[in-house]
Amino acid sequence: MFDPQAEAMPVDERAALQRDRLRGLVDRLLATGGVQGARLKDAGVGGGSDVTLADLHRLPFTTKRDLWDHYPFGMLAVPRDQVAAVHGSSGTRGRPTLVAYTRADLDLWAAMCARSLSCAGAAPGSIVHNAYGYGLFTGGIGVHQGAVALGATVVPMSGGMTARQVRMLADLRPDILTCTPAYALRLGEAAAEAGVELDALRAGLFGAEPWSEGLRGAIERVLPIKAMDIYGLSEIIGPGVATECLEQDGLHVNEDHFIVEAVDPASGEPVADGTPGELVFTTPTKQALPLLRYRTGDIASLDRRACPCGRTLVRMSKVIGRADDMIVVRGVNVYPSEVERALLATGLVTPHYQLVVDRRGPSARLLVACEALAGDPRAELTRALHEALGFTAEVFPLPGGTVPRVEVGKAVRVVTWDEGDPPLPGLA
Repeated sequence: MFDPQAEAMPVDERAALQRDRLRGLVDRLLATGGVQGARLKDAGVGGGSDVTLADLHRLPFTTKRDLWDHYPFGMLAVPRDQVAAVHGSSGTRGRPTLVAYTRADLDLWAAMCARSLSCAGAAPGSIVHNAYGYGLFTGGIGVHQGAVALGATVVPMSGGMTARQVRMLADLRPDILTCTPAYALRLGEAAAEAGVELDALRAGLFGAEPWSEGLRGAIERVLPIKAMDIYGLSEIIGPGVATECLEQDGLHVNEDHFIVEAVDPASGEPVADGTPGELVFTTPTKQALPLLRYRTGDIASLDRRACPCGRTLVRMSKVIGRADDMIVVRGVNVYPSEVERALLATGLVTPHYQLVVDRRGPSARLLVACEALAGDPRAELTRALHEALGFTAEVFPLPGGTVPRVEVGKAVRVVTWDEGDPPLPGLA
């Protein structure tokens, strides 16, 4: 553990710490004013002493819409000249979501990413090959500064230039790989194609997109590693919010700094541990942009059972999907990761697939484009998907190399076909 005192803190002691930090956050938001302070006043909260952890679910939510409506600096809780950095999304959904950091926020972020790397078995002296993108996206710089804080050697490759990545992996012999899961698979396949053995690698931290146990198995077959999930989002701090340990049984949430809830996406009411719900985070120790009950849109469940690794932090499941990425086909709700899980469980296809939502007709069709390992497994795949999802998807086994490989950024798992030519050859 990077910080055993915090990561293995007794649960009741951590709860007292969270309560005190929550009260401090409420006082700061009320003093700052703005949208979050105004909502607290409207809810009848006059100060931090009015709230306890048991009251948290009664406090108002914050959403991405608030960040958009007060773009770029309207939700700052510190003077603008104390902002040391700005990160955020690239705006792939139409507009960027910017998040400000003070120097103390950057130090906190580095410590959280150092915890994440330690979860994967990294230690001072480890070599971390960092193939997350650098820039506004938080992945690259977050992991980079975490490696520095840990005392590891970081190789700041960023994304793309796969042949060069393989060369650096072979020459520098890192023990830790960090990138998206889709790119980890691509690197493993590229190394095999080049006849390069990457036998120094021991573990990988892969995040920024939902991925299944089936994809974990595929990655571990092409790379000699334990593949672990890392979770974060720019609005909370970036990567380092939660990470799987070597047990690979849920992601430990750094809840001394990020108080987590799971709520029903429709009603906003808390759901029981073990039940999938929308993750909601409160950031009591962030300075520049602290958030109260921020709705992430990510669907996962919480687990408070003890972990053999010794960490006492609550664990979250892998993200099942995003509330806004749900596909509705003939009245059935499905997340892309559920399709991935069912596909890869058959053992009949490669991990390269794309879901096409065909909206050209009066009702949507779900086309599942995948690369078959041999023959034409259309009937077997159709049956497996129907058993897993509850409806019949149209399966299109395609030749190897048809589905685009990701080189930079996140894998595009879902595309919409509204008109014109099919987005992939072979679809009808």
